[in-house]
Amino acid sequence: MSRLGRIAAETRAAWHGFTRRRTAVFFTFFFPVIIILIFGALVQTDPTGGGLFAEPPGYYVAGYLAVVVLFTPLSRVGHEVARHREGNRFEKLATTPLTRPEWLLAQTLVNVVVVGLASLLIGGLVLLVTDAAFEFSALLVPYLVLGVALFCGFGAVLGRLADSQDGVVAASNGVALPLLFLSETFVPPSMLPGWFVPLMSLSPLTYFARGVRAATFPGWDPARSGLVGSGPYLDLAVLAALAVGFFAAGAYALPRTD
Repeated sequence: MSRLGRIAAETRAAWHGFTRRRTAVFFTFFFPVIIILIFGALVQTDPTGGGLFAEPPGYYVAGYLAVVVLFTPLSRVGHEVARHREGNRFEKLATTPLTRPEWLLAQTLVNVVVVGLASLLIGGLVLLVTDAAFEFSALLVPYLVLGVALFCGFGAVLGRLADSQDGVVAASNGVALPLLFLSETFVPPSMLPGWFVPLMSLSPLTYFARGVRAATFPGWDPARSGLVGSGPYLDLAVLAALAVGFFAAGAYALPRTD
C-alpha cells in the first residue's frame, strides 16, 4: 500500500472512531455553541463602558474560533494517544508499514474536518445571535489547518507524557485554559500588566487569534496588540513555523511500542 493509501485508510478509521463516540461528537460542537451563547448573547459587549468585554463584538470572533482550534485537537489527539498506549495499539501499529508521522497526519486530517465544521457552526451562530461585524477571508483556511496541526502535535506530546487517559484530560485542561485567556483571544492586552504583554508572544494561540482577527475584523489595527508582528501574513508565517515544529515533536513523541 502506498503512503497516500495508508494515510487515507487510517484517516477513515479515525473518522469512524470519532463518529461512533456520540458523546464526544455532541460536546465537540456543543461547547462552542455554549461559549457563543454565553459571551455573545447573554453577557454581550459594551465598547463604551469598559470592563472585560469592552471591545466591539467582532473582536471576539477570533476568540470563538480559538476555542475549537485549541480544545478539540489538543484533547482528542492526547486522549487518542493515551488510549492507544493503554490498549497496546502502538505495539501493533509497529508491525505495519504505517509510520508515526503518517498516523499523526491522519489524526490531524480528521481534526481539520471536525474543526472546520465547528467553525462554520460558529460563524452561523455569530451572525444569528450577535451583531458582530466580521468578514470571511480566504486566510481562515490556512489559519485553521495550521492551528489544528499545531495543537494535534501538542496533544500527541501530552498523550505521551501523561500516565493515563484521565491524566491527559487534566493536562490538556491545565494547558488549554491559561492559553485561552492569555493569548489575546478574549482578554485584550490593554487589560493586562505591561510586563506581561510581551510574554503573550510565547503562546502559539496568540498568533492564531491575532492573525484571524486582523483578517476578519474590518478596521482592526494589529498594532494595538503591542506585540511583535503587524499583519495576518506575518502571523500566519509564524504560526506555520510553530505548526511544523509542534507536529514534528508530536510525531517523534509517539511511542513505537508500549
